[in-house]
Amino acid sequence: MEWPIHFLFSFLSTVAFAILIEVPRNALIDGGIAGAFGWMTYYFLHFHFGLGFSNFFAALMIGLFSILFSRIRKMPMIVFNIPSLVPLVPGGPAYQAVRNFVLGYPEKGLNNVLQVIVIAGAIAGGFVFSSMIERLVIYFQHGKKFKFF
Repeated sequence: MEWPIHFLFSFLSTVAFAILIEVPRNALIDGGIAGAFGWMTYYFLHFHFGLGFSNFFAALMIGLFSILFSRIRKMPMIVFNIPSLVPLVPGGPAYQAVRNFVLGYPEKGLNNVLQVIVIAGAIAGGFVFSSMIERLVIYFQHGKKFKFF
């Protein structure tokens, strides 16, 4: 029964951040949906897969939803990408890394820094892969008229 709460609060955090960065009003709900589905993907996968894979697939989901909503709303994809990433941002491990370095625990600090690097790399990889999927779909829809590279 806790997954609806996760969905609701990831939706609200995404919409709240979108309001802070002044996303157009007609994109708020779509961005919230992308962020909530991205977080739910992470939430369900992190029990079975590692930190990297769950963040990769969550970012892939956000990227695909952002592509879809950018086509529907005729807006840039970044309008949906940036707010949707808020639930996935590794703020906790980054804070713990700095805290452990300051308190004199460099081993724990390095462990947290590696977590942040893995999460950030997985998120970047998910976005790159979603962009590749988009380009493949366009290529196969338009055939030889479209240059892939």
